[in-house]
Amino acid sequence: MKKSFLAACLMLFVVGLASAQGKFKGVWQNLDDEDGKPKSHLEIFEEKGEMKVKVIKLLPGAKSKTCTECTGALKNKPIEGMYLVNGMKKVSDKEYDDGEILNPKNGKVYSCNMTLVDDNTIKVRGYIGFSLIGKTQYWYRVK
Repeated sequence: MKKSFLAACLMLFVVGLASAQGKFKGVWQNLDDEDGKPKSHLEIFEEKGEMKVKVIKLLPGAKSKTCTECTGALKNKPIEGMYLVNGMKKVSDKEYDDGEILNPKNGKVYSCNMTLVDDNTIKVRGYIGFSLIGKTQYWYRVK
């Protein structure tokens, strides 16, 4: 009886841990900073132990379809299919840090951290140097 109770408790712990890790994964929508309209759907996934974000769909509110301000290999490439966030490391079940985020509007890459506000909202912070100097966006889960 004791063994089956312990096994059940362990199983609940493992299932809870797995679901907490998976809360970031999925499809999210971001909004335009200027007009607040939805601009794209982003897929968050894990690859080789790092969280990444890829643009999977540009919405009608997106102002640009190519990264004209990007440099190097990304110059004038389609934003749809582009990786916006790379290298994010897990800090806790609700936070990732030490990544980089690309702003396709100006072609610049910033340091990045992400915090799960609730099951349907992520706070994304891009910054240079210190996280106090930067910009925050909120992404919303697509249902």
